[in-house]
Amino acid sequence: MSALELILRAASSLAMLLVLPLLVGQTEHKVMAHMQGRLGPMYAGAYHGWAQLVADGVKFVQKEDLVPAAADKQVFRLAPMLAMVPYLLALAAIPLHPGYAAVEAPASLVFVMAATSIGVLGTLMAGWASANKYALIGALRSAAQLLAYELPMILAVASVALAAGTLSLGGIVEAWSPWWLLWQLPGAFVFLTAAVAELQRPPFDMPIADSEIVFGPYTEYTGLRFALFLLSEYAGIVLFSLLFAVLFLGGWRGPLDDWLGWAWTFGKGFLIALILIWLRVSWPRLREDQLQRLAWLWLIPIALLQLAITAVGVVL
Repeated sequence: MSALELILRAASSLAMLLVLPLLVGQTEHKVMAHMQGRLGPMYAGAYHGWAQLVADGVKFVQKEDLVPAAADKQVFRLAPMLAMVPYLLALAAIPLHPGYAAVEAPASLVFVMAATSIGVLGTLMAGWASANKYALIGALRSAAQLLAYELPMILAVASVALAAGTLSLGGIVEAWSPWWLLWQLPGAFVFLTAAVAELQRPPFDMPIADSEIVFGPYTEYTGLRFALFLLSEYAGIVLFSLLFAVLFLGGWRGPLDDWLGWAWTFGKGFLIALILIWLRVSWPRLREDQLQRLAWLWLIPIALLQLAITAVGVVL
């Protein structure tokens, strides 16, 4: 690969990774507006509220950037970037087309899972550094949620890797077959549920429960730093949607995938993103004890059972 080709690939991938979270944010505005009868997002712009995203950006830019006097200022300023950057790094390793990913790694699945684990630390840092009791409570809830839902997600991913016989995301897509939809269905359910919890979205948004702890770890954030946390959430939706499409739905596999592989990957990922948005609109928030019970008493046993079934299937 020539230097020019490498630069063009890096530039196009960076542009795509920055635009996709914004598109998901715009889609969420529109879907929620239709499902809940919200009129506001339909009027920002001449046609169907197309400028809602622009209006949100202007709103965040014009807000004053405040740092609490008692806060750990360096950690407070670093937290939004730590929440955003790992998701973008992980997105770069997702194969979008046969033979195409921004970052080619032999064990890309391990790289992606490690990067997603780091992203949640931004929330912990934000709550700890804010010198606010509500933010600290939100950070502690985030830590408990991370510990509870990281394990079932890893087990579900391990089942897919065992079935495919590789830790490469491209290799998993190549090994995928339609009957995986049945064979790996319990693992797919566990992965999707754990992904929603990792993103701290309803019904697993206890760390930012506005009716209990104001806005949790993000209570003291304003302006562009607060916008970075929101953007990192949408980047996480893009990442987990595309990762689900690659692991369980065959990624680029489909008719004419030599030419339309990227379209199949994005189409499947967009469908999963719509499901995540639908969950936010439709489900009420769980209690903290219900969240822990779901993870430890249900998701982990289901993931272990799925892993055992996969191991037996691979041996036989």
